[in-house]
Amino acid sequence: MTNVSAELLTGDAAAALASLETEGVAVLPGFLSGGALRQMQKAFESRLDALRWNDVEGYERTERFRHMVHDVLTLEQGFVDAALHPLVVSVLSSYLGDNFELVEAKGWKSLPTRRMFHGWHGDAWYDQETIREIPREIKLAFYLTDVKTGAFQYIRGTHRKYHPRLWKNNELGQFPSEDVVTVAGPAGTAFLFDTSGIHGQSSPILEPRQAIFYNYHDPSVWLQREDVEYYRYHPLILNAAFLGNLSPADCRILGFGNKTNYIPAFQRKPRHIAFQKWHNRIFSAKLVAEEAGARVSAKLKKLAKSR
Repeated sequence: MTNVSAELLTGDAAAALASLETEGVAVLPGFLSGGALRQMQKAFESRLDALRWNDVEGYERTERFRHMVHDVLTLEQGFVDAALHPLVVSVLSSYLGDNFELVEAKGWKSLPTRRMFHGWHGDAWYDQETIREIPREIKLAFYLTDVKTGAFQYIRGTHRKYHPRLWKNNELGQFPSEDVVTVAGPAGTAFLFDTSGIHGQSSPILEPRQAIFYNYHDPSVWLQREDVEYYRYHPLILNAAFLGNLSPADCRILGFGNKTNYIPAFQRKPRHIAFQKWHNRIFSAKLVAEEAGARVSAKLKKLAKSR
């Protein structure tokens, strides 16, 4: 593994764990820095040039103000190293127990807007119809850009008290304003948070924000139907070039050999069928035109040679 702020160990792990237990969120300033951060920024930027399509690797767009980049562990070594950082693993082992895995690794570019499009919520993921207690889930998040506006916010102490849901603004008056933690900071700033706590992205967003979110929980917990149908927590997609020198514990955290949430021959239901058909017809017409043009060009060259 490359060095990702390896000095953040024993004392910092204890402090982060204590903060998670009492407040639900723990900030890790300077978690990423130097060459590793620069390479990660460059790799993430390479996916933001265009929408994913046909032979173009890029971002997915499911909403107006965010571009989503999936499978960031395939982009650069630093993304894998951050997921397995000793500080993170130490804290998660204590907070989540021995069966946790990294189940999702993706990032977003949030676009400038004054609209509050990402409201207050707890992250729904488990089947609340069959699970009465609140299972533990932690996200590790870190910024790839300096964040002054549009920062992550968390209402401290709300974790493990409410089953995750969307919260309306008029419901938030019961929580003192001083309990709102705002995590702004330079690129490389990271934080851990219990996803059952009330959180969201602040508004307005005055400059683009790039942030990565890693999701850790016990994969044996029953998932809500929506996430099963979307195949959200599919086995991680990894890059073999970044998987050298892994320990058995690292392999377990990355889910090696775990088929609990694997769905054979899964096919996601498309959302934009008419638009996709229209786009495919145009692209097919373009290919036919290119093929015809190539034939005409070849004939013209042949005629030119014969003269």
